[in-house]
Amino acid sequence: MTGESQSAMYRGSVHDFPDFDPNQDAEALYTAMKGFGSDKESILELITSRSNKQRQEICQSYKSLYGKDLIADLKYELTGKFERLIVNLMRPLAYCDAKEIKDSISGIGTDEKCLIEILASRTNEQMHQLVAAYKDAYERDLESDIIGDTSGHFQKMLVVLLQGTRENDDVVSEDLVQQDVQDLYEAGELKWGTDEAQFIYILGNRSKQHLRLVFDEYLKTTGKPIEASIRGELSGDFEKLMLAVVKCIRSTPEYFAERLFKAMKGLGTRDNTLIRIMVSRSELDMLDIREIFRTKYEKSLYSMIKNDTSGEYKKALLKLCGGDDDAAGQFFPEAAQVAYQMWELSAVARVELRGTVCAANDFNPDADAKALRKAMKGIGTDEATIIDIITHRSNAQRQQIQQTFKSHFGRDLMADLKSEISGDLARFILGLMMPPAHYDAKQLKKAMEGAGTDEKALIEILATRTNAEIQAINEAYKEDYHKSLEDALSSDTSGHFRRILISLATGNREEGGENRDQAREDAQVAAEILEIADTPSGDKTSLETRFMTVLCTRSYPHLRRVFQEFIKMTNYDIEHVIKKEMSGDVKDAFVAIVQSVKNKPLFFADKLYKSMKGAGTDEKTLTRVMVSRSEIDLFNIRREFIEKYDKSLHQAIEGDTSGDFLKALLALCGGED
Repeated sequence: MTGESQSAMYRGSVHDFPDFDPNQDAEALYTAMKGFGSDKESILELITSRSNKQRQEICQSYKSLYGKDLIADLKYELTGKFERLIVNLMRPLAYCDAKEIKDSISGIGTDEKCLIEILASRTNEQMHQLVAAYKDAYERDLESDIIGDTSGHFQKMLVVLLQGTRENDDVVSEDLVQQDVQDLYEAGELKWGTDEAQFIYILGNRSKQHLRLVFDEYLKTTGKPIEASIRGELSGDFEKLMLAVVKCIRSTPEYFAERLFKAMKGLGTRDNTLIRIMVSRSELDMLDIREIFRTKYEKSLYSMIKNDTSGEYKKALLKLCGGDDDAAGQFFPEAAQVAYQMWELSAVARVELRGTVCAANDFNPDADAKALRKAMKGIGTDEATIIDIITHRSNAQRQQIQQTFKSHFGRDLMADLKSEISGDLARFILGLMMPPAHYDAKQLKKAMEGAGTDEKALIEILATRTNAEIQAINEAYKEDYHKSLEDALSSDTSGHFRRILISLATGNREEGGENRDQAREDAQVAAEILEIADTPSGDKTSLETRFMTVLCTRSYPHLRRVFQEFIKMTNYDIEHVIKKEMSGDVKDAFVAIVQSVKNKPLFFADKLYKSMKGAGTDEKTLTRVMVSRSEIDLFNIRREFIEKYDKSLHQAIEGDTSGDFLKALLALCGGED
């Protein structure tokens, strides 16, 4: 769904109240605040049920009837977050924005996130109203105040946005699209340094429709989305502002859905952000935000607010939300369009995968072996030296160090490390010392040995490795444990889950491109097995086998096309249907395959986040992902992590681990984004 595609329809959650009587409402509010205490329930019920225009009439009637300022009385009677929410609802939107910006630049420090959110998302008309409201409310010039409180390219882009002179959506020229793509490419990727002025001019002035075409063409031309170039070429608040502008160009409701999710996820709630968005979007696009929120985060906005807030504050926010989308149990057709666009982006993007560990320059295995021997000799162990050497050498170099260590000292380096270090650090360092295929083989063996099976580890490894990696794992497993991986999986798992794992473990995924005719047939199979096709055309057992074959053996480019055809055929995103219609390990395996096809670094970013959130840390998963992806795509995983969770992987590790294990993880992480 494009950002403004439903402008012809009213998409707010708050409507004009029928049979509205401002005098009657003014009297009701006066009564609710009269005497000792106040009737907060009546206040929130009335104010959240009136449109902003009607609230202004109530304010006027209140002053006429009682000679008092309604907002002042509400401030006096109410407190905390509930007071801030209700008072914001009573202001016209432009004055509400003006107050938010004034607060963000007043006093020591600046709330850049608030500035970015408002100025990146407002229309030309809203921007003009904001400037006028600021002047009226504070007798100051907004542009001058922003210039006085910001600097550099960040300041310049804010000033450009503040002008409210973005071209109209009907101003689109194919020649200009091509020119802008070339100018942006030359200003960033092809230039030593970056020509920020080009980014500011094009992103700050071109129409939304024009820029959407520019972004599409930029991806086709360069093989990477414009967001990737912005992250690579810009930095700091300027980078965050430009990314926010791009998100709002693509879909303003999706931008706000993401902001709302980040305001409520994790410990604590960013109430100022939550209030600002719920108030400002309640009469604009709250229904669109709700739809996208449910699609992206697999829960309704209503349910997240309900679980994250309390009291009258919660009740008022839920009224503004306007309904619980989970209650309907239906997937939004509009949201399917967003999912389709995500698959389209995944299909054409050519992302350069980068690890955080590479071969050390001037590598000297002799010196490294001696340094490691010295670090473990005598009383005590020099963990810092061990960490520094092993995390800054490639796996191939570590194998050379092992061989040199044995040649020099007649000792086994792995055995010495095991005797000198322990716990999480030992598992981490010893994992790095193993060849990747042997490490994966060991992780699979550990997942299947003893009481119980670690199905999540089996899925993570087998659903994400390439054919070459799977074949190497099979050889390593046979060599190390004198048993085939297939036999091990057969004896430790059962049913459809076993069939899926064995299929993945053969390493026979096709490696060609897409076949559109075949993709439509495969999408039909998926629709039938997931029971949303109009006309099922086969017995269930046969369909289950065909569905497994599609997900476990088709190439990634082909599967991306299958998933797009599935959306066109059903108006559903396959990942969400699998989650809804399937259960247990089979569901988890199929979801992992779909997520890996869509964006493998994001799949691992999610695994890392889940391993560190909440009480306690899943050190096994954390270690396994960090070790196995360090030379493949850990840099990309870091980027996806900060994009989705609004904090760097470095910060998450720092806040969730300690001691030498922490130092080793941070060394492998390779830097803070």
